[in-house]
Amino acid sequence: MIYKTDYHIHTTYSDGREGPEACIAAAIKNGLREIGFSDHINPAGGHLKWTMDHERLPDYAEHILRLKKLYPEIAVRMGIELDYLPGMEKESCRIIDAFPFDYIIGSVHYLGDETVDLGPGFYIGKDISEIYENYFNLVCEAASTGLYDIIGHADLVRIHRFRPEEDITHLYSMMASAFEIHDVAFELNTNGRNRPLQDFYPDRKYLPLFAEHGVPVCVNSDAHLPERIGQFSDEAYELLKRSGYNEMAVFKDRERYMIPFV
Repeated sequence: MIYKTDYHIHTTYSDGREGPEACIAAAIKNGLREIGFSDHINPAGGHLKWTMDHERLPDYAEHILRLKKLYPEIAVRMGIELDYLPGMEKESCRIIDAFPFDYIIGSVHYLGDETVDLGPGFYIGKDISEIYENYFNLVCEAASTGLYDIIGHADLVRIHRFRPEEDITHLYSMMASAFEIHDVAFELNTNGRNRPLQDFYPDRKYLPLFAEHGVPVCVNSDAHLPERIGQFSDEAYELLKRSGYNEMAVFKDRERYMIPFV
């Protein structure tokens, strides 16, 4: 039996719909061995509706740390999903160092002042090849900072199904190399199935590239609703096996451990 984990879960501390307790109940019901909370944090501030206000971080940490003791039947991990914003590394470090996180998910949502995932309008009338080049470069830059344990939805730029006409294998090869060099894991994010993309992140076609580079992987749902916790995980693990993976990354106290799928 696969040792199932889900480290990318959002609660009402950011843009999730339910509190942590409801998420834990769903994870136990779905047979997960570990659940990790990773509410959104923007290093520039918590004024955006989908991110946690920085002033709530102490309450968030206290809450999750308390739940670790209250639910011995499942390993509860505390993380955050921290936006990568170039030039905000010091601010990010202050957040990371202030609390005993088990892992940090680093995600690129922004290209300049706009997010790539809120609507197709961002892409209309623009050079899609240039957008992809800029996005992949930022993801690789994020990996190089050493701030993060997991890179979240590494090709989120696919979300609205805009894609360059030319072959972009070189971008995924660059990304896999960067993750290998900087020793960072990535997630197979199943939430793309609920988005216009209707598939996982990153593109399943390129997963063998990441396996060839020996990049550690974990399966995450990016759930904002309890009923989506662990969603599509069976399909995701089978896909990883076919792509050349036979073990998964788990995290505790900012340390990574590898566990065989079976």
